[in-house]
Formats: sequence, C-alpha cells, structure tokens
Amino acid sequence: MATKGTVSGVIANMVTLTVDGPVAQNEICFILTGGDRLMAEVIKVIGANVYVQVFESTRGLKVGAEAEFTGHMLEVTLGPGMLSKNYDGLQNDLDKMEGVFLKRGQYTYPLDDERVWHFEPMVKAGDEVGPSAWLGEVVENFQPLKIMVPFQLTGTYKVKSIVPEGEYTIKQTVAVLTDKEGHDIEVNMIQKWPVKKALTNYKLKPRPFKLLETGVRVIDTCNPIVEGGTGFIPGPFGTGKTVLQHAISKQAEADIVIIAACGERANEVVEIFTEFPELVDPHTGRKLMERTIIIANTSNMPVAAREASVYTAMTIAEYYRSMGLRVLLMADSTSRWAQALREMSNRMEELPGPDAFPMDISAIISNFYGRAGYVELNNGKSGSVTFIGTVSPAGGNLKEPVTENTKKVARCFYALEQERADKKRYPAVNPIDSYSKYLEYPEFEEYISKLINKEWLGKVNEIKTRLQRGKEIAEQINILGDDGVPVDYHVIFWKSEFIDYVIYQQDAFDEVDACCTIERQEDCMNLVIKVCHTEFHFDNFLDVMDYFKRLISVAKQMSYTEFKSEKFHEYRKQIEELIKEKAV
Repeated sequence: MATKGTVSGVIANMVTLTVDGPVAQNEICFILTGGDRLMAEVIKVIGANVYVQVFESTRGLKVGAEAEFTGHMLEVTLGPGMLSKNYDGLQNDLDKMEGVFLKRGQYTYPLDDERVWHFEPMVKAGDEVGPSAWLGEVVENFQPLKIMVPFQLTGTYKVKSIVPEGEYTIKQTVAVLTDKEGHDIEVNMIQKWPVKKALTNYKLKPRPFKLLETGVRVIDTCNPIVEGGTGFIPGPFGTGKTVLQHAISKQAEADIVIIAACGERANEVVEIFTEFPELVDPHTGRKLMERTIIIANTSNMPVAAREASVYTAMTIAEYYRSMGLRVLLMADSTSRWAQALREMSNRMEELPGPDAFPMDISAIISNFYGRAGYVELNNGKSGSVTFIGTVSPAGGNLKEPVTENTKKVARCFYALEQERADKKRYPAVNPIDSYSKYLEYPEFEEYISKLINKEWLGKVNEIKTRLQRGKEIAEQINILGDDGVPVDYHVIFWKSEFIDYVIYQQDAFDEVDACCTIERQEDCMNLVIKVCHTEFHFDNFLDVMDYFKRLISVAKQMSYTEFKSEKFHEYRKQIEELIKEKAV
C-alpha cells in the first residue's frame, strides 16, 4: 500500500505533511488540489511529519489537502529521442506544452513512444552481461547511441534472447536477460535513474589529461580544460559569461552538448532557443542543435524546480558518458541554483551559514562537481563529462560563498573582469587571476608534449610571468607618469600588451577569429615569444608606444585572415619586417 499524507502547513513552496506510513528521503509525492496534481520532493522527515518542496506554485493549496507517495525518488527517463529537445528542470518536454507559460500540474512524457528506431544488436544469446553493458546500437541525428542493460541491476546476467536487426519503438522488448536464480528480465530502450544519485557503472575514474579543444585561445593556450575536467566562470553581469559559454559549447570537441539554463532570465534562455537551432557545427557541418539538449528553468519558474534542473542535466550527461561519448555540460548559472538551496534552507529554519546559504553548501557543490569526470568503462572504452558552470556573484564580489566554495573543487577558474569588459577586451577573462590546475598534472604535461611540443608549458608560464610584470609596470606608470619610468619599462609593458592582444583577445563574432585551432594557437605563441625575446632600441616612450601599436594592428589584421592563406603570409611578412626595423 502506498503511503498517504495530509497537508498540515504551507510556507510558499515548502509544505508540511502528516503521513500514515513509511516515507524515504527524496521520495516523490503528488499533492491533490483543485483538480491538479502537484509534484513534490521529500527533503526532511521528523516522525510522522514530512517536509516536502513543491515543484509548482502552491497558490490556493489548503490545510487538509491529500497527498500520495510514489515510492521512488525524482527520476529522469533516459533513451533515444532526447537530442535536440528542450526540457524543463523536471524533464517535461517544453515543445509538447500548451501556451506560453507552463500550466500548474501539467507534466509531459520526455520521449517519443511512437517513433521507430533502427536497432543493431551488439551481443548474442548466451553472452554474460552486467549493468550498463551495451546490448545494441541505434543512430540518432548521425550519433550512434548504445542501448544498455538497466543501470539499477546488480551482478551478472545471461542474454536469453536478443531481437534481430530491425525497426523497434522504445517500449518494445529488445532483449531478455536471465539472472542467477533463473528469473527473466525484459529489457527495452528506456532507462530510469534518480537524479540525486551519481551513475557509477564504470571500472575506473582516473585523473583526466586529454586536452578539450575549445577554439578559445585564453582557455586552450593559457588555462586549458581537459576532457572530463571541471571549470567555472565567475563574473559580474555584462562581462560576457553567456557569450563565452556559447563559444565553448559551439566549438568544443564534444559528442554531446547539454546546456542547463538554471534560473536564467527568460530573455537569455529565448536567445539560446532561437540561436542554437541556427548555428552550424564546425566539426560536422550540420546544425549544432542535432547534438544539443537544453534544460531550461528560467528565474520565473518555481524555485524548487531550479534546484532539480542541474541534477537532471548531470544525470543525462552521465547516461551519455556510459555510452563512451564525450559530453560537455554547461550550467548557467550555479549561483541561482545555490540561491534556491538558500531559500529552501531558510524556509526550513535551518541554521544559516555565510550570507544565509546552507551550512553544507560546500559539500553540496563538491558532490555535484565530483560527478563530472573521465571514466574507463567496464568494456575497456572511455567516456567523459566535462562540466563548466558560471557563477553570477552579486556586484562581482568573488569573495562570496558560492565562488569561494566552487574554487575549492573546480580545477579551472576563468575570472571575468569588469575592467577588461569596459575596455572591450573580450573574452574578459582576467589573465593573471585565472588559472588551470591541469597544467600541474604530469599526465597532462606528457600528453601536451606529444600533442604540441615539450617547450609548450614553459612558454605558457613565460607569457603569464610577462603579463604579471606588465601589470606591475602599468601601475608604476600610473603613479609616476610616462616620464617617471625608464624606456626599458615601457618596452616590457608593451610586450605584455602584445601578448594580451594576440593571445588573450579574440572576436567571437568573426567567422575566422571565433575559433582558433591548436596549430594556429601554436603559431600565435611562437610569434609572441619571438617578439618578447627580441631586444629593441627606442629613444623615448612615445617611440615605444607608436611602434607597438603598429605591430599590434598588423597582428590583429592577421587574426582575421584564414590560417596560412596568402593574406596571412603577407601580414606575417610585415610583422617580420617591423621586428627587424627596431631590433638591436
């Protein structure tokens, strides 16, 4: 018998129920009011009193309303047919919804029951398989997807029968497995998995080391992120977080892209919905939306669903990782997710931590980021979930709790700076405060030495040191004036400016400059190092400024030309001549 409950208190979307039977933490229930069934999740159990958070508006809900418990946690339904879809935080298909706003109590099935898929078996009768083993393959939007043994099973099973190659719907049985007791289990193409529980059906989770190429120089050259790595982009409003995320998701070498718009303003989410279907994937030449899933939970949607949306996105990412695919998950913004946690914690009258966030905010963020990673599957293949979140600290304060706690767990830190954005230096990533801890990994050093060359990391550290020195000299010039520092100091400062313009700045709206290959990034680095190592002679600081402005102008023009084209070589020749002009 399913447990039932009665509403005994309502505070916004936090509802207290008195129950007549056993209830589990994170269990889902439905509260009946005015003909609607409101979905809610158990977040606290004290005796016969149960606190639930409702994923809908609780307007009109009265004490005495009845509730029914389902016996399972908040789950996602996984299977073929999710690519190109727009979901909300509870995995309702937004394209099936009626009207502009979601109606209270309305839920839709996330997959298409009637669509037929061409299934190719990968096992035969008599084979032994375990949880998440690949049984067969279907192709969706040119992407081969695996049909797997249900994740919730344990131990090993014998394949009793598998259907021949052919056309099947997601609910048709494609395999029958037999357990050690002789019981038969029918398997179709659908998986269900609770969102708050990590999918761990893999053999090994080593430290990630393979460079994830994004085409963004400030990331790939200076602060690289790896396949299965974690990073975050904090910054005040208007510094270009969303544009940088879009550039990464469009250009990164990933098989699947998942975008979780968590508590974003509606206009930004509409931009994603309208822009992504039009974008062309630079890797395949087809529409980017073919390999993209959008989880949209705007700031006017219920706060509890906002908290669920990031977990929904991560579980979908883990599902594709189990197929041996490279998944890129972008969450915008994790600050709004943390604010949802704060709101729920406050309503439950828990002891507040810094800035009224929950005391365990650090553990929650750490556990979530820990679900990303590079894994070796049981069949010897590998898959990865690379997670990049944005943080929107109030007033651009990077010392607030969400930024500080994310900094502890994310390996890459891309700090967006208001001052750089005001100077129109995009991406506005602070070249000195930002970092990537993957540069310190011996595995990454070995990988990058083979991919590019052994001197690469030394050059990266050199340009970072030169930028730091340039910043220090800029501060001295501001205090003492141009005439107050030696000409040599002006040369050092302008060399750092040359690094900034050639490597750190990039035009996301230019067809050529938007995406920079590793080969071209190596060429940019060699050019910068050559200029930095050249000894110049100047008579005064005006001479220095005039010369480097000419040098930067030609280098910027070169960035807008096709790599190794005739025009590119012309600009390169001009730069070589300019270097000889003032070289000692």
